[in-house]
Amino acid sequence: MTLHMILALGILLLMIIMIMSDKFAFGAPPIFACLLLVVTGLSSVQEAFAGFVNPTVIMIAGFMVVMAGIMKTGLISKVQSSMLALVNKGGYKSYAFLVVVVMLGASLVGTGSTGYYVLILSLISTIPYNKKMPTSKLMMPLGFATNHPLVPFNVALLYGVTYSVLQTAGYTGGLSMTKFAIVNFILSLGFLVWSLVAYRLLPDHPIKEEDSAYDEVAASIEAFTMPAWKECCTIAAFIISVVGMMLMDKLGNAAFVIPGIAGAFLLIINVLDFKEVRDNMNAPVILMTAGVIGVADAVANSGFTAMIGKVVADALGTNINPFLLILIFALLTSTCATFTGSNMGAVFIFAPIAIATSMSLGLNPAAAATAVVVSGWNGGYMPIDGMPAMILGMGKYKLPQFWLFSVPMYLVRIIALCVGASLMFH
Repeated sequence: MTLHMILALGILLLMIIMIMSDKFAFGAPPIFACLLLVVTGLSSVQEAFAGFVNPTVIMIAGFMVVMAGIMKTGLISKVQSSMLALVNKGGYKSYAFLVVVVMLGASLVGTGSTGYYVLILSLISTIPYNKKMPTSKLMMPLGFATNHPLVPFNVALLYGVTYSVLQTAGYTGGLSMTKFAIVNFILSLGFLVWSLVAYRLLPDHPIKEEDSAYDEVAASIEAFTMPAWKECCTIAAFIISVVGMMLMDKLGNAAFVIPGIAGAFLLIINVLDFKEVRDNMNAPVILMTAGVIGVADAVANSGFTAMIGKVVADALGTNINPFLLILIFALLTSTCATFTGSNMGAVFIFAPIAIATSMSLGLNPAAAATAVVVSGWNGGYMPIDGMPAMILGMGKYKLPQFWLFSVPMYLVRIIALCVGASLMFH
């Protein structure tokens, strides 16, 4: 290993440790790492902070603003109303339909939306115990369903991350958003199948006793009071943004700024104020995505990523099944994310290595990149951080009850994800 490799690896590891420690604000460690790249001479200022003018990052930042607007529309309240009606009706068919409704709602807000899963979990927690449909049978499947859009046309965030890691690794073959969306659809189908099978395995116990909960839910539904014309404009801005990003190959550079223009439109018609626009464009996930690009570039330029890829490729041999290769890296990434609570950190550890290994073996690296990135948001079999921890606590589950649902769910999802990535990017 050269000195440049050692320095780049040291800065990468320091950044990962800072991310996983939870002692620093989310998004701060990559910025600090970029500063160290400049100080150590590994990168120029322009190279270290190149992520902040990366077209994909700019696209995601604009889309975050549009997403903030769509969350204010009555679409969310319709999801709430549907859930309450189905819970009151009870039965397996209602359970299945509830899972589908929440997954359809996830189609609007995208994978990994904190606001959406908090909203759904909070809503479930306000529903009184009903023997026909115990809320303990809803908390886990509906909570995890918020991470699985049934119609995954809104995959901008994960697509952007995947596109960025491929670019950073030197892959210029492009990435079809349509194929990427189909992979997510196959993943969601795997989750849906497991949720339907697991219904009888879910425990039956109350999670809330207050009978006034229906009043609370009704009040929350009434809170959505956007004028009809603004709601139509917001939905139109959302649709235009998604269509623009899906036509990236045909529109060229314009596709990267369409979400930003749509966000500016929502500011002009006062759906969002300037503070909301500023906060969403500078959201921690944007700082994280932009910052790690410079670090990943430095590690790749040092030759370390290519060296690791060659070592792993040599260790696995030239006859390894491509599906098995993808599955190994997806399991490593998702497990790392599960135990550390750091999705981005896990992705940026394993994605460059998976891509380099695939390229060394002459395989299409888009398959490995897609599986690794998406798997970072599909661990969750340990209630350590974020949504899994909320599900365990709010559902009043014992750990064995949680594992009975989450461990098989995890395996089904990862296998479905790897099958989808292998089929779409063979």
